[in-house]
Amino acid sequence: MEIQVEGFNAYVYDGGCAYDVDKPSVVFVHGASLDHTVWTLPARYFARHGLNVLAVDLPGHGRSKGNPLPSIEEYAAWVVRVLDVLEVSEAALVGHSMGSLVALDCAARFPEKARSLALVGTAVPMPVTDDLLNFSKANNHEAIDMLTAWGHSPNAHFGGNETPGLWMIGGLMRLFERGGPGVLHNDLVACNNYKHGMEAGQQIQCPTMLILGANDMLTPARVARELASAIKNSETVILPATGHTIMSEKPDDLLDALIRIVSN
Repeated sequence: MEIQVEGFNAYVYDGGCAYDVDKPSVVFVHGASLDHTVWTLPARYFARHGLNVLAVDLPGHGRSKGNPLPSIEEYAAWVVRVLDVLEVSEAALVGHSMGSLVALDCAARFPEKARSLALVGTAVPMPVTDDLLNFSKANNHEAIDMLTAWGHSPNAHFGGNETPGLWMIGGLMRLFERGGPGVLHNDLVACNNYKHGMEAGQQIQCPTMLILGANDMLTPARVARELASAIKNSETVILPATGHTIMSEKPDDLLDALIRIVSN
């Protein structure tokens, strides 16, 4: 569905089921330069199990108009405005990678909006290498190549997709390629500049789950331990033989974990 947020069309994928203001809601926030399509499996599941699904395309991403926002804090505030437009008083918040920082910041600064929180492929801080920043600034495809290679576990480079016929490496590459000039760089800078993650973690009041890949090279599981310890009511799930792109590498295991926290 499309809604108006601050004068721009914003696209919100509903999992194929019409929005019902009387149902509980779950919000999905994608990673840097991606869009709502990374959440297709969990979105369709929760839409058919009694929840409103709001898988957003952030501004300047996917089908949403406007420009990408320059900071995690602004993305978080935008997500809250989406909830306000739809008259959603609270929701389960789910974010992956950059989206996990957005969901974290949203739950910390707007605690009344967060029923529960799931941080997928997260790390605080989330630094970005100078090479990756420089390549993305120049719209050099090398940035996409690096993220695609580092974003998957070694096993994923040799196939093994749980959905037969789909190519994980190529699929992620195409998603990045359709992101548009400057979008990836904008989002990487936002991740690199977000310095308040630990403070945000200490402010979280809702039940929280960190879902991490044991072989994640972009946001290593060991880096997330400090964040997990800062969030009082949190649980950590580490998926073996899994990289950063958990939604494609371990879709069923991810869904199993999300069912426990989203339904909280």
